[in-house]
Amino acid sequence: MSRARFLSASFMAMLAAWAVVNDFMFIAVICFLTAGGLYEFFHMVRKKDVPIYSYIGILIGLLIPITIFTRFALTKNWELLFIVVGFLLILLLQFSRRDNRNAILGLSTTLFGVLYVSWFFSFLVKIRMMLPGVEGVKLAGFILLVTKSGDVGAFLIGSRLGRHPLLPKVSPHKSVEGSIGALLFSTLTAAACRSFLPAEAHFPFLQIVLMGAFFGGIGQLGDLSESLIKRDCGVKDSGRLLPGLGGVLDMIDSVLFAAPAFYLYMSSTLKSLS
Repeated sequence: MSRARFLSASFMAMLAAWAVVNDFMFIAVICFLTAGGLYEFFHMVRKKDVPIYSYIGILIGLLIPITIFTRFALTKNWELLFIVVGFLLILLLQFSRRDNRNAILGLSTTLFGVLYVSWFFSFLVKIRMMLPGVEGVKLAGFILLVTKSGDVGAFLIGSRLGRHPLLPKVSPHKSVEGSIGALLFSTLTAAACRSFLPAEAHFPFLQIVLMGAFFGGIGQLGDLSESLIKRDCGVKDSGRLLPGLGGVLDMIDSVLFAAPAFYLYMSSTLKSLS
């Protein structure tokens, strides 16, 4: 591991730990990463000459986690209403454009960016607020540790033992050995962080191990999905925020799919106990 990558990873780990336990830092970091991720996504897509409404997309994207965090909800699933209103606003802006070529592509891609980056990432806010106080903090910490440890495992095992390409048409540097290493690290982390899960749920050890493998696998799917987007746009990294790590999307891609899946799983599990 390069010195730049190690320092960047250490900085992000400390920032994430601070953000998870501190309310103000948590929503501030979530908003920063959401805005940064959306900016990078829209910037990449612009390379394909797609007419993107980036500023409106970023604004709508920021409102989603903020309204969830502040519990501002006029209706159930209030964040979906923002997305619908945002789509109508973007549609009105399209009417004012002289050039309507690729209008459908621009509208759908802007909306996809909001859903993919902001809405998926906002489930991390829902996870933290699912349970009061430190219990919610531990839940958010659990899914972050499981997914990011998978990233570490994929890098360490893949860089040393990787011989067989996983999906070379999507990401030529990812290997089968790295994928197995990611699953192993995620599984071990889930087992080590067993105490982070609600005690009243009484999760058996085998179930926790399977949870680690499942959500670690979902995290890899998120990583591959971002690789597909980058390959389509012809870029290596989504951005250059941190040396050795790349951009915001490169750092949160595994969480984007794992957080919604973990939220749905835990909410159904806790609901069955009540």
